[in-house]
Amino acid sequence: MGDVAVGARSGHDGEEHERPAEDSVPTTDGAMSSANDPGAAGDGTSDGEHRARNEDGGQGGSTPGPKKPRSFWKELPILIGIALVLALLIKTFLVQAFSIPSDSMQNTLQQGDRVLVDKLTPWFGSEPERGEVVVFHDPGNWLRGEPTPEPNVVQKALSWIGLMPSAEEKDLIKRVIGVGGDTVECKGTGPLKVNGKALNEQDYVYAGNTPCSDDEGGGQFKVKVPKGYIWVMGDHRQDSRDSRYNQDQKYHGMVPVKDVIGRAIVKAWPINRWGTLPVPDTFDQGLNP
Repeated sequence: MGDVAVGARSGHDGEEHERPAEDSVPTTDGAMSSANDPGAAGDGTSDGEHRARNEDGGQGGSTPGPKKPRSFWKELPILIGIALVLALLIKTFLVQAFSIPSDSMQNTLQQGDRVLVDKLTPWFGSEPERGEVVVFHDPGNWLRGEPTPEPNVVQKALSWIGLMPSAEEKDLIKRVIGVGGDTVECKGTGPLKVNGKALNEQDYVYAGNTPCSDDEGGGQFKVKVPKGYIWVMGDHRQDSRDSRYNQDQKYHGMVPVKDVIGRAIVKAWPINRWGTLPVPDTFDQGLNP
C-alpha cells in the first residue's frame, strides 16, 4: 500500500502487453502532471518562472547597462548655485573681506589693503576688547565730507555674496582703546591713558606721530565710556577722524557695540603684506578700573 503500481492489460492475441507508463511528475500538491504539458519546462520550472527570470535579468535575460552620466553643462548651474549659497553663508556668519579706504590706520594697514573680518564670535556673545582692530558701521555722520566711490552693479553683487570686499562705504576700521566702564584720557602730546595707566604705543602708532594732538578739535580729552560702547582711535593719530573728533556727533564719539561688524584678524591682500592683527602687548598690563 502506498506504492504506485504499473497496471497490465491483455491484447487481442491473448498475450499480455506491458502498458507504457505515462511520463509524469508529481506536482507540489501531490497531483500528477504530464511531461508533455506545454506549461512544464524541461528543467522542472514553469514557463511563468522562466519569464520571471528573464524579466529579472536572470538566465537568458540581458543585464541593464549603466546609467548615462548627467551632462556637465546641466550640472554646472547647480554647482554654481551651491558655491554662491556657501559664499553667502560664509560672508553672513563667518568671515567677510573689507577694503581699507584711507590712511588712518597706517602703518598697521595701508590704503587698499584687504582684511578678513571675523563675524562668527559676535554670534556667541563676544564683544570687542581693548587693542583689537574692528570694523563698524558709521555710528553717526563720521564720514561727512569723505569721498564715497560708487561701485558698479557687478561689484555690488559680488560684494553682497562675499566674493569681493564690501562695497558698503559706510563702514570704518579703527583700534579699540576703551570699553564700557573705562576712563580714557590724553593731555598734551601723551601718553594715552586707560584707567590711569599709560599705554606704550610705539609698536603700532605711525612713526613720528604723538599719541594725541595738542588742538581744540578733540586732540585733548578725558572721557568715560558707557556700558555697551567702545572708544576707538586710528593708528595714524594725526590723520584719523576717530572718536576724538566726533564728540559733537551722536553718541559723543562712542561706537555702540551693536554697530560693530567684527574684528579684523588677517591682512589677506596684497600677498606680500599678509599677516595677522594681534592685540599689542601694552593692553595686557591689567587695565580694568
